[in-house]
Amino acid sequence: MSLHVHKYGGTSVGTAEKIQNVAKKLVDEKNATGHDLVVVVSAMSGETNRMTDLAQLMQSAPSKKQMDVLLSTGEQVTIALLCMALEELGQAASSFTGGQVKIITDNSHSKARIEEIQTDNIQAALNDNKIVVVAGFQGVTAEGAITTLGRGGSDTTAVALAAALKADECRIYTDVDGVYTTDPRVEPKAQRLAKITFEEMLEMASLGSKILQIRSVEFAGKYNVPLRVLSTFVDGEGTLITYEDDEMEKALISGIAFNRDEAKVTLAGVPDMPGVASAILKPISEANIEIDMIVQNVAEDKTTDFTFTVHRNDYDKTLQILQNICAELGAEKVDGDNKIVKVSIVGVGMRSHAGIASQMFTALADEGINIRMISTSEIKISVVVDEKYLELAVRTLHESFGLSGE
Repeated sequence: MSLHVHKYGGTSVGTAEKIQNVAKKLVDEKNATGHDLVVVVSAMSGETNRMTDLAQLMQSAPSKKQMDVLLSTGEQVTIALLCMALEELGQAASSFTGGQVKIITDNSHSKARIEEIQTDNIQAALNDNKIVVVAGFQGVTAEGAITTLGRGGSDTTAVALAAALKADECRIYTDVDGVYTTDPRVEPKAQRLAKITFEEMLEMASLGSKILQIRSVEFAGKYNVPLRVLSTFVDGEGTLITYEDDEMEKALISGIAFNRDEAKVTLAGVPDMPGVASAILKPISEANIEIDMIVQNVAEDKTTDFTFTVHRNDYDKTLQILQNICAELGAEKVDGDNKIVKVSIVGVGMRSHAGIASQMFTALADEGINIRMISTSEIKISVVVDEKYLELAVRTLHESFGLSGE
């Protein structure tokens, strides 16, 4: 008998009525297909924020260990309510917290990693023809302490369970009906993709697409779990995330991703000598600031301009650190710009087709869009442009690479 793992996010189970709708959908599917069903759910939308606010009333900097205990209760509410709704429809169901399943994690509270999943309890419930409902986002340490898996952790729970149970498919139900060539709010002509590769989805997720949590895509790719993104509210086939096949190679570009949360900083006139890059980046790293793109230009006078991008929230902190080390390195000045964005094209077809970068740069130049920085990998090209050009750049590239389906 085939097994499907479903995951429903906070917006999908945000009210009693929505939970009842999910229950009906599950019963209809089980009756129509006979699939065994394991369902992973998030906390009802707004619950995590509400509990975080309560915690901050108690303690100015709540401990991560106690926050895990607190936040894990949100999913516990949802699993109980969904099982009640299923039973009301005459369908036997069993609810499990992460601890009851025995999703064993390391002890990194608030961002724990799954180390092992014991499936005996779930399998026993499935053998009794029950729909199994599991609390997402959580696990326990070997010593029994409650842990949570970090932002988007319910996606990771679902994929990890699908891998452990050798499920035929893992379905992520959300408030969008699949993965699009770009954000339809920016480009109304965006098309839903029938398929996308794990590699492409990882790039899209890392470059700003918020549909799936990166760790869940990594997990699915590693364990070859077919992953499908669908809408809870609109019927449809969604988007299948899988391994590359011959058909996929025909598409040059699968999508356009973008990130508004970018800022650029430059340390100008730095003496060009060994160890300079390390001297600049080490204090940034020690401040727990993530660096994205890096460009270094060496001038004829043996000085270099060292430019890199950070998250916009880290912009002021980064400037302050660079000011502190400017004199120390004998640099001329520190400069920055937090009104930039990153726009990227992604596609496995780039591997076997020349001229993609040229086409991208020409399309942007024809619209008068100046490129400030460039970064490439085997299946993506990213450019930094002024914030005011974001929507124009996305629409221009979407049209240039024939993603509008016309």
